[in-house]
Amino acid sequence: MADKLIIVESPAKATTIKRFLGGSTKVVASMGHIRDLPKSKLGIDIEHDFEPEYINIRGKGDLIKSLKKEAKSAKKIYLASDPDREGEAIAWHLSTILADNKEKITRVTFNEITKNAVKKALENPRDIDTNLVDAQQARRVLDRIVGYKISPVLWKKVKRGLSAGRVQSVAVRLICEREEEIEKFIPEEYWNIYATFLDENTNSEFEARLAQMNGKKLEIHSKEEIDGILEDLKETKYIVTEIKKGEKKRTPAPPFTTSTMQQEASRKLNFSLKRTMSVAQGLYEGVSLPEGHTGLITYMRTDSTRISEEARAAAKIQITKKYGENYYENRYYKTKKDAQDAHEAIRPAHIELAPEDIKQYLNSDQYKLYRLIYNRFLASQMSAAIFNTMSVNIKAKDYDFKANGQSIKFKGFMILYVEGTDSKQEEVEGMLPPLVENQEVIKKKINPKQSFTEPPARYTEASLVKALEEKGIGRPSTYSPTITTILARRYIEKEQKQLVPTELGKIVNNLLVENFSDVINVKFTANVESRFDKIAEGDEKWKDVIREFYGPFEEEVEKVEKNLEHVKLADEESDVVCELCGRKMVYKYGRYGKFLACPGYPECKNVKPILNYIDVPCPVCGSRVIEKKSKRGRKFYVCEKSPDNCNYISWNKPKLGEKWTPELEKENNKKSAKKISKSKKTSIKK
Repeated sequence: MADKLIIVESPAKATTIKRFLGGSTKVVASMGHIRDLPKSKLGIDIEHDFEPEYINIRGKGDLIKSLKKEAKSAKKIYLASDPDREGEAIAWHLSTILADNKEKITRVTFNEITKNAVKKALENPRDIDTNLVDAQQARRVLDRIVGYKISPVLWKKVKRGLSAGRVQSVAVRLICEREEEIEKFIPEEYWNIYATFLDENTNSEFEARLAQMNGKKLEIHSKEEIDGILEDLKETKYIVTEIKKGEKKRTPAPPFTTSTMQQEASRKLNFSLKRTMSVAQGLYEGVSLPEGHTGLITYMRTDSTRISEEARAAAKIQITKKYGENYYENRYYKTKKDAQDAHEAIRPAHIELAPEDIKQYLNSDQYKLYRLIYNRFLASQMSAAIFNTMSVNIKAKDYDFKANGQSIKFKGFMILYVEGTDSKQEEVEGMLPPLVENQEVIKKKINPKQSFTEPPARYTEASLVKALEEKGIGRPSTYSPTITTILARRYIEKEQKQLVPTELGKIVNNLLVENFSDVINVKFTANVESRFDKIAEGDEKWKDVIREFYGPFEEEVEKVEKNLEHVKLADEESDVVCELCGRKMVYKYGRYGKFLACPGYPECKNVKPILNYIDVPCPVCGSRVIEKKSKRGRKFYVCEKSPDNCNYISWNKPKLGEKWTPELEKENNKKSAKKISKSKKTSIKK
């Protein structure tokens, strides 16, 4: 008979915890949730104050029997699911399943799976926090109501199998609205003038940009203006009129929250959100090291930048030992106002376990992400980088050229880690020559450069997470499943790293925005999130929130269904003629995207794939080349006569005049794989 029974979610977490606890303590896994709302129906009793109708998850019957048996023989039961609302709900469902042992059940949480953290948690058990459970229930019930009430409208008007959701539909809306901005964008012409100057004292060249005319900012919009300025600048002297020297500090970024970890892993490691969270979960739950199964990071779902004093002290020892005392600075970071701050930022659980020292025990993804988390945390407690700066004004008649330079004086945290960015990186400026005021510099050449304003960039997974967080939509646990869902539903697709709405996504978004604008909008979704937070804090009752929402929402659904009852969305007609009956075929949407179908169904059941021909002929036989997508969404290219009359098939888009053989294809793929591997190795050095 076990004195203590500890129930966690996963076997990996159980293995890690077992290592710390001897004697008759038993650690078992519930394998995540054991109860949920049914999939086959709404599962919420509207008539009885929105009472959820939970059922045991199919396939978990044997596991539940086993848990009950273990609970019956244990003297004390500790529910040790994750330290967030979802984990609290899992603990509550477990307590319901094990209700016969209620007097023995208690709740424990820990932010990191270390010996001290686990033992401290067991010494300080608590009751299940019903406020956290209610906040999770409110989210689950509200999302179920929205999904189950709106989705049938999509089934009737677009196609079966589609879904709508409070957060996912707003995410799709943001992506669609960004695409509309891009499509409507009209580029505007502008010009810059760059001049290369020579400092004769040092024989050094440097570049400056024309910035002002008559002391005012200069904007140039045409070639005619450029020609006039260049004419003015003929036969003139260039005099240094002002020099400013100074110092600039750059401070490190805070340790990771869930969203910043997802963004940085996307930028630097090219990880999808789903991949990042899967790898982080494994690092948190534990990996096999020589000393046993060990959790390497703190809990990975958090929006706090707070770190414990113990972690702060450990960071100081590590930094001063490796880099010296002048590289250490005790830093505190302000957590944003609406953060839940339930637990710390994401950091190493054992600062003495440097990534390089345990690399051989980690797989490639684990090592990359652990190194990113480890270096980011250490850098957050390091000194600022210091730059020497210099700015120069060069006068030519009524025109002012500006030049800036900087050199690093002290690397500080940048010796270890530099945060990535979604914008185009500017090259680090070098230092300017040692110029003096009233000195003449020699113009070597002038280079007018024409440019055009660019549309806003499409969202990437990283920038969409940033936007969702800034707008208060979703929480750390929802970003990854939200984007995974809308990709799986084929409302959006990835092109390189950019998120692009599909035709299906646009149709669904238009229908939802036109008919459910009160629900599918940023303001409503963000407001609901703040209400969930109030429930978690005990300031609101979850059923009050649902009750307040449901009445107006139900009226809106009924109104929309009535308005759309006799409305049929017309299928988009193509130029392709059905060879069986002569009708013009229309575009339809299936599981794998757009296809052609005869509008005469069911009399005529003819369907065809949509072939996307590219503008480059087959490098083997000169026929047309079709662009296709693999099941994983990767593009490849195949000759229209393949496979019977041509063997051309390639992952790489063909180029005019390019030779191709199967052997060359294999060689190119090898080179491409090496290039990607080298790029990834470079990206994790910082």
